Amino acid sequence: MAESSAPTAAPVAGSSNGFEANEALADPGYRESVIDLLGVISYGEITAFERLAEDSKLAPTLQDKLALGTMASVELTKVAALHERITQLGGDPFEAMAPFCAALDNFHRHTAPSDWLEGLVKAFVGDGLANDFYREIAAFLDPQTRELVVASLDEDGDHAAFVVTRVRELIAADPPLGGRLALWGRRLMGEALTQAQRVAADRDSLTALLTGGVDRPGLDLAALGRMFTRLTERHLERMGELGLDA
Repeated sequence: MAESSAPTAAPVAGSSNGFEANEALADPGYRESVIDLLGVISYGEITAFERLAEDSKLAPTLQDKLALGTMASVELTKVAALHERITQLGGDPFEAMAPFCAALDNFHRHTAPSDWLEGLVKAFVGDGLANDFYREIAAFLDPQTRELVVASLDEDGDHAAFVVTRVRELIAADPPLGGRLALWGRRLMGEALTQAQRVAADRDSLTALLTGGVDRPGLDLAALGRMFTRLTERHLERMGELGLDA
C-alpha cells in the first residue's frame, strides 16, 4: 500500500560478497528458505485481496467501493508469478503457503477493523510494515528471486495517495477520529511484530535467510537491531503521512 524504498543497509545477494545465484539454488537449505518466503508472501497477497474485497462492502460511496475493489484485484494478480517461481524451485505453491495460514489468519482475526476507516489504515500501515520486512529479507536472495519479491511488493502510488487523502479528509471533518486511529495503528504494529516472531520461531528456514548460510554473510545482533529500527522508523513515517501520532 504505502510507497517505500527498498532497504540498502543489508548485504545484497549476488553482489561482491561472492554469493552467486547458481551456488545458492544448488543449496537445498536455501531453496527451502526461498520457497517458504514465497509461500508466506503469496498467502499474504491472497488474504489482502480477501480483506480489501470485504472492506469495499463497507465503503460509503461508489467511488470508494471502486477504489478498494481495484486495490483488491491488484493484490491477486501478483500471486501467479510467485507460484510459478515456487514451482521452478521444485516446490508446490499450496504446500508452500499452508504453514503460514494459521499465523496470518490469526493476525487478521486479531486486527479485524470495526469500520471502513480502520480498514483503510490497516491496508496502508499493516501491509506496508509486512512489505518492508520482506524487502529486508529480499536483500539476501539470488537476483532473480529478489527481483520477483520486490516486484510483488511494489505499491501503486495512486492507491496509496487515495488512502492518505481519504483518511486525512475524514479526520479533518471529525478530529476525534485521529486519536482512535492512532491507537489502532499502534495495535497493528504490535500484532504484526507478534505474528512475525511466531512465524520465525516456527520456520527456521526464514530465520536462516537473515542469519546467513554457505557463502552468505548474515546479520549479527547489531545489524538485526538496525533492521528493526528501520522498520519502526518507516512505520512512524506512514503514520505521519496519515496525519496520525504514532
